[in-house]
This record gives sequence, C-alpha cells and structure tokens, in this order.
Amino acid sequence: MRILFMGTPDIAADCLKALYEAGHDICGVYTRRDKPVGRKQVLTAPPVKEVALAHGTPVFQPRTLRDGGEDENIRALAPELIVVVAYGCILPDEVLTMAPLGCVNVHASLLPRWRGAAPIQRSILEGDAQTGVSIMRIGHGVDTGAYCAQASCAVPGKSADELTAELAELGGDLLVSTLPAIADGSAVWTEQDESLVTHAAKIAKAEMRLDPGADALANVRRVMASSDAAPARCVVAGRPARVMRAATCDAAAPKAAEGSLVITSGRVFLGCADGAFELTSIKPDGKREM
Repeated sequence: MRILFMGTPDIAADCLKALYEAGHDICGVYTRRDKPVGRKQVLTAPPVKEVALAHGTPVFQPRTLRDGGEDENIRALAPELIVVVAYGCILPDEVLTMAPLGCVNVHASLLPRWRGAAPIQRSILEGDAQTGVSIMRIGHGVDTGAYCAQASCAVPGKSADELTAELAELGGDLLVSTLPAIADGSAVWTEQDESLVTHAAKIAKAEMRLDPGADALANVRRVMASSDAAPARCVVAGRPARVMRAATCDAAAPKAAEGSLVITSGRVFLGCADGAFELTSIKPDGKREM
C-alpha cells in the first residue's frame, strides 16, 4: 500500500519501522521540526525523521499543514492512505479527504478512554489495570473518530518509558495487521460511546511534584509517569531533586511521619499520609543520578 506517514516521537518511529518491515510503500513522511535538546541545546531531529532518512524516504517538516503549498505537495505524493501517529499538528479538513482510503491514527489508549495528548501518563497516574492502542479514523474532534481495531496490555509496575515502548510495538503490529481490512473495505468501525469518554490532558509540571500529604501509591505513580518534560520532583535533605525511580513498601517498612525522611540500611523512605514509599534513585539538581 502507498502510505503517507505523519508522526514525530519514538512511538511513531516504531510504527513507521513496522510499515517498512511489512513492505509498504512509504511515499513521504511529515514530522515536526528539529529542535534543541539537552543542556547544550543540540539541534536534534525527531525520531521519525531519522527512520525515514535511513530508508531514503522524502521528509517534510512544515510549521503547520496550512503552510503554503502543503496541500499540493500531499496530492502530488498520491497516497492511498494517510497514517498518523503522535504527529503533534492538526490536519486541515482538506487533508483528511486527499487519500482514497482516508486518514487513520494509531492512538495509545483503549478509546474512548483517554482521548488527548497524554494517554500513557494518565493511565499510570489513575492506576488503570490496562491500556492499549486503537486504530481509529481521524475526524474533526480530538480523538473522536470511530475505531476498527484495539489491542491491550497491562499497566501496573511499568514506567512511562517502558509502557510507551510496549505500546509502540503493539501499535505497529496492530496497524500492519489491520491495513488489509482497511484496504479492502472489510474493516468494521465502532463509534465511540460518549458516556465513557475520559480526557488525557497534557501533563503539567506541577502535577508531578511529590506530595507528602497524598498517599504513598499516588506519589509512586507520579514517579512512574514522569518524563524529562514533566519530571517527578521533591526536596531531599533541603535540596531540590528529581526522583528517577521509587517503589511502594510492605508492612515491614520503617515508620515515617508525613513529610519526613527515614534513612536506614542504605535505603531512603519518604513519609506520606498513609505510610511511606522508598526513593530508589534520585538526581539532585546539578548532580548525577544516584
């Protein structure tokens, strides 16, 4: 199948790799612009761009798809289908109808749960037992289109990075296996139940601050859901730090008053409203992870 791909981060790059491996003709790739990354602000290409260039595929990085000439460019590429995975840019109405088979999106949740920008992190923060991926049509609303396939996986015990990697592989496999049914018209599309909708708003940095007044499990989930963009943070021994990893405690854990630190046998515990949790790796500001 001749496919125009639109995506940006690692989860999109893995889906693009799956399409290449399945032998599809990727006629072009749209992705976001290179941006400065890290303390030295090194200009870095999106993961999708790197994968596309490695396969010799033309890459386009307009500011928006409404930039002059982009609609003509997409028509010239003549895709049969447009596949979108975490592109980060709104598709104009005219783009939605340019490919004969339309536009489909690989969304990292079991729709209608967690429509929006941060479905993976929200599933961790809310303590969901499972999440997954959905192959859906792109419409006018945010993740409101009907879906034709879903696959699920467990959430507990996984960090955002670990869950993202699992969903990327799951999404790539599901996309490849679903494309034949989309191509021949046999795919069965299910409209989303609006009464079951939840929204996955972008994670704000303030949400990820550890709160001794909350329960220990909620704080551990903040650590599991954290990322470079929105890290889990607290103050340890008077110094601000990012908490890289944390773990819940069993009944034998030392007692720790709310907001206090207990250090015993080389282990560090932070007291919360209902007990304590263990800090297993932290990165004080300006220092290495320890």
